[in-house]
Order: sequence, then structure tokens, then C-alpha cells
Amino acid sequence: MRDPLRRMLSLARPRGTRFALGVLAGAVATASGAGLLSLAAWLIATAATHPPVTALSVAVVLTRALGVTRGLTRYLERLVTHDAALRTLADVRVRVYERLARTEPVRRFRSPDLVTRLVSDTDATQDLLVRGLTPPLAALLTGAGAVALATALLVPGGLVLAAGLVLGGLVVPVVAAALGRATGARQAAARAELTTALVDALHGAPDLAANGATARAVARVEAADAALTAAARRDAGLLGLGAGASALVAGLTLWATLLLGVVAVEHGSLGPIPMAVLALTALAAFEIVAPLPAAAARLGAVRASGARLFDVLDTPPAVRDPGGAGRLVPGALRIRDLRVRYAPDATWALDGLDLDVAPGEKVAVVGPSGSGKSTLAAVLFRFLDPDAGTVEIGGTSLTSVAADAARTVVSGVPQHPHLFTGSVRANLLLARPDATDEALWDVLRRVRLDGDVAAMPGGLDADVGEHGERLSGGMRQRLALGRALLTDATLLVLDEPTAHLDPDTRDAVLADLLDAAGERAVLLVTHDLERLDRMDTVHVVVDGRVVQRGRPADLLARDGWYRRAHRLPAPV
Repeated sequence: MRDPLRRMLSLARPRGTRFALGVLAGAVATASGAGLLSLAAWLIATAATHPPVTALSVAVVLTRALGVTRGLTRYLERLVTHDAALRTLADVRVRVYERLARTEPVRRFRSPDLVTRLVSDTDATQDLLVRGLTPPLAALLTGAGAVALATALLVPGGLVLAAGLVLGGLVVPVVAAALGRATGARQAAARAELTTALVDALHGAPDLAANGATARAVARVEAADAALTAAARRDAGLLGLGAGASALVAGLTLWATLLLGVVAVEHGSLGPIPMAVLALTALAAFEIVAPLPAAAARLGAVRASGARLFDVLDTPPAVRDPGGAGRLVPGALRIRDLRVRYAPDATWALDGLDLDVAPGEKVAVVGPSGSGKSTLAAVLFRFLDPDAGTVEIGGTSLTSVAADAARTVVSGVPQHPHLFTGSVRANLLLARPDATDEALWDVLRRVRLDGDVAAMPGGLDADVGEHGERLSGGMRQRLALGRALLTDATLLVLDEPTAHLDPDTRDAVLADLLDAAGERAVLLVTHDLERLDRMDTVHVVVDGRVVQRGRPADLLARDGWYRRAHRLPAPV
């Protein structure tokens, strides 16, 4: 498995030219700063000898030029590198969203943990590119220049400076990175646990209070926060250790350089003015590598975040995109020998299922919990691909066209329809962005929700609340169905549309669903056996297979799961 850091750096490859320009600008800015200090040493030492003013004029002009160059190139470096990093970050987010769109309908990740992966872990890419890529490369270029200058002044001084820069700019950062690896992993895990605990506590607050479990939930949040604080404290200690080690190396190198310079001056091999330049060049050189230990110490956390990020990107999509511009032609649904399972070593959720739905036909799929009913709906919604068998609509395989193309013909209401925070209008327009208010009111009338919406403050612009919490259960289901009816789909798949509703609301919602469907075909997936008398055909699914099929009255008349589920005695 490739190292996450290398994979994160490879994400920036399309903008390699921009980053190279940023490194060059950073190197020039750093060199200008070091040059200013070296030139200042020469200028002060030379001025002490009281030369003519004209002898200093060039140095004065060069000092101003270096000062302007330093500010300008530092600005360019920040502008170019941050622009490239933010553009790369935007590309990474798009890739993550695209993968989640093909993966998350089967809930492979916990929702609170996904928040951390989408925000903190993805932002680590920017942290690596801005702080872990440009400074080390700029330090390499500028440090080489400083060593060359010091060597030209005094060879032993240049060698000492080179050794000090290797220690301060390479050895100390490598040690810091090694020590920070475990700490970074713990910090990333602790941050994810804190997010999960906090979101669970906030969303489940009513249930926690009702069951007297609020204190335990708060204790879990506090424990996660304490773990993150401890990891952050260890990280801060490591940063301090790196900074201290770097300062120690810089001090020792400077003293060694001064000692060699003093000896060289005494022996006449080095003049007093070059001695001053050598000393301040050594001092300036360590400003170049000063940020590197802190950046290296952060690599552990960045690596852990990268691993979590690529966990998402490497997750195989639940639905394979065949590519091309193929489309489904509305027609009969024909399923033969359908087999689906959620993992290679898992039991079959659907094991050889056969089912037909003619155009305009109303079909119900019933059976015990865990029999594969919702898995069938997931396949038709293109949330899952079959492992074997065929699913055809109008003679065309459902898996031979892109998922979005399939959903123009197959729509409906999933088992857990989501209402987005916003208005009634915004939730409906998801299905048809160009729908007029007249069309929206029409579909609300068809699902018998127009009166309720009209009574709400704002009408179509009324806020439904988070997850539709300002609506009743029946209203949420009706609104979700209205959204499905706004599409041009000819087959509506309704997965447990009356779950968790009281009997009166359940009967009303089911009747309205079937009336609103009109001439469209309906596949109703339900465990509720009431009010199925309006269905043309009922399929009983047990252990992933259809064990009974027929009209509701016919199934009641003969022995089998459907009759026993109605608690009727076996026919005589």
C-alpha cells in the first residue's frame, strides 16, 4: 500500500508548475532575507572603517532592493502556493463527493465520522502542500546558497554550517516526524471520536433524556475531548522539543563558526569584515530551516488524515458506471435469478429472485424482516449492483446505463427519505429545478398536502426544519412522494412508505400514494399487510426468493406465508 503522504502529494501533480513557481518565489524570498542580514553585516563592519560614502552607496541600494524583493516574492509565494493548494483541495473534495455519491447509499461510513473526513482530513491536503512541500524545497535551495557563501569566505566555516544545517534541517525534522507519527494517528482518531460522540449526543438528545442516559452521553463526549486534548498536548510538547533542538543546533553551529572565524582572523586567513559576514550568514541560515521541525512533527497527523481520506477514495463504488450515453426505454420490469450480497463472504440477501411488473401495474413485495425486500429496492434505485442475474426495463439491462439515466425511468421513495433543511419549495425542486409554482401546487394536491402547506407560514417557502422535523411523519412521506412524482419516471418504487405511522395515517398515506401514482407502475415494498387489496399482484419474499405470488384474495385463500401472516388457519 502506498504511503498516504506520497499519494497526497500526487494529487498536486496537475499543478506542479504552480508549486514549482511557488518554491522558486519562496527560495528567492528566503535568500533575500538571508542576504539582507549578510549584507547588513558587511555594511556595518565596513562603515566602522570610515570609508568614503560612495563606497557604501551600492550596498545601500542593494539593501533596499533585497528588502523590496523579499516582500514581493514572499507575497507571490503565498499567493501562488495557496492558490494551487486551494484548487487542489477543491479537486479532492469533488473526488470525495463523487465517490460518496456512488458509495454512501449503502452506509459504509458513520455520518459523524464522515464530517471529519470531509473537513479536517481533507484539509490536511492543503496543510501538507503549503507547509510540508514549499518550505523544505525553498530551504534546500537557499541553504545551499548560504553554505556556498560561507565556504567561499572560510572553508571550515562552510563545512560547519553545512553540518549544522543538515542536523537542524534534516536530522531534527526526521526525528520529529518519527516521534509525531503515533501522536498524529491518535489525534486524528480522537478528533473523529469526538465528532461522532458530539453529533450522536446532539441528535439523540430527546431519546437520551427520555431514557436517563444524558449523563453517560455527556461523559462520552468529555472522555473523547480529554483524549483529543491529551493528544494535542503531546503534539505541542513535540513541537516545543523540535523547536528547542533546532535552536540548540543553531546556537552550537554559530558558536563553532565564530570560533573558527576568530582563529582564522588571528592567523590572518580571514579579514574582520568577512568574519562579520560569515557569522551573520550562519545566523541567517538557521532562520531558513527553523520552520522545518514543526512542519515535520505535523506529518504524523497529516499522514493519519491522508489514510482516512484515502479510505473513502479507495472504497469500491457500490454501483459501477458503464459509461456512454445509453438510456432506458420505459416498459415492463423483468427480474430473473437476481442475487445480491453485501460482502464476498456474506450470506445472499437476494438469492435467485424472479419478479415482473407490467406497465401501470401495482405490485406489492412483502415478507418477514431481513428477507431482502429493501435490498431489492436498493437495486432498483441503483444504490447497489447485482452480483448475478438480470434486471431489465423495457428489454434494456438496468446496469447497462448510468445510474442517473436509470433514475429518469425509476424513481420513488427510499426507506428513509431525506428532507433537506430549507423550504418546501426547495425540497420539491430537487426533482425538477425548472418546475413552476403551479406544478408544485399540483403535485401537492395529488398527494393531499396542499392544504397543510397552504396553512404553513410562507406556503411553499415554509421551512421544513432539519430533516423535516417541523412536519409530521405522514407529511414527510407525502412530500417525499410529491418529489418523486415531479420526475418523469414510469416506475415508482416505494420502500416502506408507511413505516412508523399510526393505522389511520398509514391507510390514508397508502391510499394517496396509489391515487397519486396514476397510470405509473408501482412496486410497493412493505412489511405491512393491511390495505393491499388495491394491489394487482403480491409477491412474498422469504430468504431472498419469491415463494408466493398472486392476487391478494388468491393468496389468502391458499396455505402459505401470506395466509399465516394474516393469522388465518390453514384452509380445509
